[in-house]
This record gives sequence, C-alpha cells and structure tokens, in this order.
Amino acid sequence: MNVPYFFVYKDHASQWRWRFVASNGRTIADSAESYHNLQDCEHGIALVKKESPGAVTIGDDNYKRNRP
Repeated sequence: MNVPYFFVYKDHASQWRWRFVASNGRTIADSAESYHNLQDCEHGIALVKKESPGAVTIGDDNYKRNRP
C-alpha cells in the first residue's frame, strides 16, 4: 500500500492487536497490549487517531540537548 494504515491481527494467544504501518511499508507503532475483543482493539485505534493530531514531542535530557 502507498498510504499509512492500521493492520489488525490476532497474535499467538488469539488476542487482537494492531500495528500502524507507514506508507513506505515499515511498522512505526503497535499496540502495547492485546485485546480480548475486536471492538476493544478498534477502540484503541480510534484513541490513537483522536489523540495524535495534538501530540507533541518530548524527550529526556539527551533529546533536549540535541534539539536546535
């Protein structure tokens, strides 16, 4: 695919998970937890979509020292 997307799948324990894949095909984020229900997994994706437009970047002291 040439667009970023969320990929939903079942893991080895038959729990739902998601991963966010960039337009270049690389995974750039994934669910930190598994979900028993598909609806809960989809809710997790919705939360990421909702919260990410206002997200800011923060970091440790090393990050701060290396920023212009």
